[in-house]
This record gives sequence, structure tokens and C-alpha cells, in this order.
Amino acid sequence: MIILKWIPLLLILPLPWILRAVLPRASSHDSALLRVPFFNSVNDMANRRDRNRSGSSRSFRLLLILIWVSLVIAAAGPQYIGEPVSITSKARDLMLAVDVSESMRATDLQLKGERVDRLTVVKSVLDEFIERRTQDRMGLILFGSNAYLQTPLTFDRKTLKQLLNESAIGIAGQSTAIGDAIGLALKRLQDRPTDSKVLILLTDGQNRAGEIQPLQAAELAAQKGLKIYTIGVGAEFVMSPGLLGTGIGARRLNPSADLDEKTLTEIANITGGRYFRAKSTESLKHIYEMLDELEPVDADPETFRPIKALFHYPLGLALLLSVAIALYTVIRNYGVHWRLSRRSQQENGVEQP
Repeated sequence: MIILKWIPLLLILPLPWILRAVLPRASSHDSALLRVPFFNSVNDMANRRDRNRSGSSRSFRLLLILIWVSLVIAAAGPQYIGEPVSITSKARDLMLAVDVSESMRATDLQLKGERVDRLTVVKSVLDEFIERRTQDRMGLILFGSNAYLQTPLTFDRKTLKQLLNESAIGIAGQSTAIGDAIGLALKRLQDRPTDSKVLILLTDGQNRAGEIQPLQAAELAAQKGLKIYTIGVGAEFVMSPGLLGTGIGARRLNPSADLDEKTLTEIANITGGRYFRAKSTESLKHIYEMLDELEPVDADPETFRPIKALFHYPLGLALLLSVAIALYTVIRNYGVHWRLSRRSQQENGVEQP
């Protein structure tokens, strides 16, 4: 179906005829201020041409009318509206909460064969995870001593990944406020459909700051239907170098001694989620691959009718006709000028080569 977006603009169609009827005609006195040589010859030639050109004049007027009508129709915004289309979008509201406290500076994990800090590994793995979640609305919370919303729920994965990569250790404080991170996520997700709210919380420590306790926040989250998956990150052990870099006196250290796995497990159990332990880069990747298996929730189907603008067709027609008229006028005037020049030379006794 084709419609006009601004139908009232059609009221200006008779405007040229109204102006022609209302405005006075231009004066045609012979008392011209500019005296043109050979004026009489030019006038006689023009009169003879006008008498033989009545049909061309009518065609020219019709072309002008067609140009005007095309411009008005183009300005009225013609549109093609297609048949109704229903789309069922599958989407989950998925919030990522990432620990950026000072403890994330530990270099007990490897990335591409090199030891790097924990946050660098998390960024690398999350970058791939975000790229795969094409149907989910995702947000990002960074927490340390305080929790901050870095990115609200969005389908813009490029911006989300950029803001994640720009995060830095200590940007939210030196300590860890797990409860505040859960509370902030709940605040942002509480108005969303119950079955679509998911929080993935990653940390390497235990709650040492904040105004709300993690288990208390988990109870509130469970009441609001927020499912929380918790991830504890950090190597199980590292070997400290011995005497002069040898194995003599080397000790086995636990860099994840501060990780409160009990609390993280309880948070996941209370909210119907699951706790994962990431002891290496590979295990962290595997965890996010498992999270990819979460079933998306069908959102309410949306119905829309595709709209295609058609204004460029009448506008293009008006442009082509205008160019054609301009070319015809230039060629005609050039012919008149050439004939007048030839007659002038003949009257002066100059032979035309």
C-alpha cells in the first residue's frame, strides 16, 4: 500500500494557477532601456518562430506542470507500507559484575604463554563471551570498595567491550564489596521480566567493604527473581622460586587464600544459579562456554509494517525533466544566435565560411 505522509501539502498544487490569476501581467512596452542592434531582425525572426511553435509551447507548459506536480508529490512523502511482520525476539537481560579491586593485580594466570594479572585474563575471556551473546541485552558493573554501573543494559556489544577494556585495577577502590555489586545489579534489573534476569559475578576475594552483606543481597535477589552465577578466579597454587632460582627452598603458595568460595556458593544456591571455580585461563573460558548454554527467554512478539520511502522517484523525475528543458533551451538559443550571426554577416556582405 502506498500512502502520502503529509497529505495536506497537496493543497499547494493549484498555487501556480492562483498566482497567475491574481498577480498582474508583466508590461510589454516597446520603450526598452537597452537598445539591441538588429532588434527588428531579431523581432521578426522571433515572431515567425512563435507562430510556428504553438504546439511546442503547449508541450513545454505540460512539462512544467509535470515538474511542479512531481515536486509536490515528493514533498508530500510517498511511502510504501508492507504487510505486517511479527518478530519474536529472544533476549536475556544479562548483567556482568567484575571485581577490579587491588587483589586482581596478582599475576598467577597465563595468557598466550605469559603471566599476566587476573583482570587482563578476565578481559580477554569476557571479550569473546560478549561477542557471542548477540541476542542478549548486557550491562557491566565494576566493583571494588564501591560498585559502579559502567554500562546499562544494551545491545551495543562494541561499546560494552570498549568500556570493559578501558577498566583498570583500583578504579573502584582497593577492597571488595560483593554485596553492593549484587544490590546495584538488582536495582537495574528489578523491573525486567522475572525469567530473563541473570547476573554473572566474578571475583577473586571475599566481601570486605560495602553497606550490604552478600547473603542478604542474595536473599533480596531471589525474591525479585534474579539468578546469580558466581565465579571465583585465581590459581590454585604457584611455586615461589628457591635459592638462586633453583628448586632448593622453593615453596608452594596459594594465591587464592582470600577467595570466599563458601559465600559465593551460597549466593548461587540461594538465587538458583551455580558457582564456578576458575583456576586457569582455560577453565575460565570453559565456564563462560557453559554459561552460553543458558536458554534464552522469548520476549513478547513485536509486530511492525516495513516502510519504504518513495519520494526519490517523483523527485528524480522532476530533476530529469528540468535537465531536459535546460538542455533544450540552451540548444535552441544557440541555434537562434547562430542564425542571427549568419544573417548579420550576410547583410554586411561577409561570406560565411
